[in-house]
Formats: sequence, C-alpha cells, structure tokens
Amino acid sequence: INAAASVYEVRPVYEHALRSHRVYAPDLPGYGFSERSSRPYDINLFCDAIRDMLEVIAQVHGKAPVDALGLSLSAEFLARVAAEQSTRFRTLTLVTPTGFRRGYHKMRAAAGTSREIPGVYSTVTFPVWRGALFGALVSRASIRYFLGRTFGSKHVDERLVDYSWRTTHQPGADRAPFAFLSGRLFSADIRDVYEKLPLPVWLAHGTRGDFADFTESDWVRTRANWQVQAFDTGALVYFEQPELFCRRWDEFLSRS
Repeated sequence: INAAASVYEVRPVYEHALRSHRVYAPDLPGYGFSERSSRPYDINLFCDAIRDMLEVIAQVHGKAPVDALGLSLSAEFLARVAAEQSTRFRTLTLVTPTGFRRGYHKMRAAAGTSREIPGVYSTVTFPVWRGALFGALVSRASIRYFLGRTFGSKHVDERLVDYSWRTTHQPGADRAPFAFLSGRLFSADIRDVYEKLPLPVWLAHGTRGDFADFTESDWVRTRANWQVQAFDTGALVYFEQPELFCRRWDEFLSRS
C-alpha cells in the first residue's frame, strides 16, 4: 500500500510459487486492476477484500487452509483476517511488515481503530490542488525517488518503475493513495493483532532503506510460531535476492 502500489510488487515470489502451488495474487482495492470507485477506503475494506478472496479460493479448492504472503502495510490487513479466521490459513509470510518499528509497542487501541491524522485527508483531497498533488507524487521522477528510498539504493527495478507509473495513470488512481497518506489505513491496535496469531509466521525484512527499523521485533523471537530473518536488502527483499529469499521461504513452508 503506497501511492503507486500494485500486485507487481510481489511478481518475483508469484512466479516462483507458480512452480509448486496454485497461486492467487489479487490487487487490493483502489490499486492495479481492482475497482477504483469513489467509496470509503479504510481498514475494513481491505480486510473484506482478503476475506472475499478466501471465499473465491474456497469455491474452487474447498476450505483447506492457504499459505498467504503480505507485503508492508498489507501485512496488517492479512494478519487481522488471520487472527479472526486462523483455520483458513496454514502459514503467514510477512515481508517487511509495518508495526515493528520503535514505539509500536503502544499500538493497543480499540480493535479496528486507525491511525488517521485529523484533517489530512480533507486537505490533500481539496479540489483546487488534488490533481496537481497526486500528479507530483506519481511522476516518474517521484516514483523512482521513493523506490530508491524503499530499496535503500539508486539501483531500483526499472520494470517496477514503469509499471508503477502506468498503474497510477488510470481513472480513480488517487483515491486509495490519499486514504493511505492520511494514516487511515494504518491500524492503531496492530500489536494486539500480531500477538493473537496462533499459526506459523515468517517475518522477513530488509536492513536498508526507509523501512529497515525492526527495533520492536524482539518479542516475536520468544514465540514458538514466529520466525524472523533479516536480509541485506531493501524492503522488497525478493527483487534483490530472489534465489535466497525463495529458498528460505520454501524451507519455511516445508517445515510448517
């Protein structure tokens, strides 16, 4: 979840998993090929999308538990649904998930509460500058800049830059990103959500870039069902070390 998000961000692991699994990779609401209509973009909408996807899979394959992977903020939605419906999941893989940086031990608000900053959404969506603001956020230069901060390097995947530009220049492409920018999609109770997970969880994260702070991941090391592994990469681990990441992922799935 970001200004230029799409399922392309998991393409390397999708292609790897196709060798041995039936794989579903849905674009979340407001992004990629999903619906981008004018509606409230909030935590429940994104969780509903995951719940709906579980039902789509069940219609084809039955209700056998699935192995699921979530990246960054989408890991929060996946974890919330898994905490509610743990029997529908066999394992969770959370890649550079939000909710583990310094200070997040305080994220124990009422269930489902967001971290929206009052006034931000109405400010960024004000008609006079809404279009210009979003246009600046999703220019090729801006996309490359923010991906550089995500990778922790100027060596970003150019195909990802191109796809990000294309997907942000579609009708309604600004709706979900503005909800993201306001903080509306971040969970204020995420620490409680993570602690409720009873199934095997693999937390994989990079050590470079803007999303390398996992100061508060120590508590999961005391949980038998959690495993943590750091990679010498940016946040999108499998774009930089695809073979190593996929080998470790396969080992986790096999052990589970």
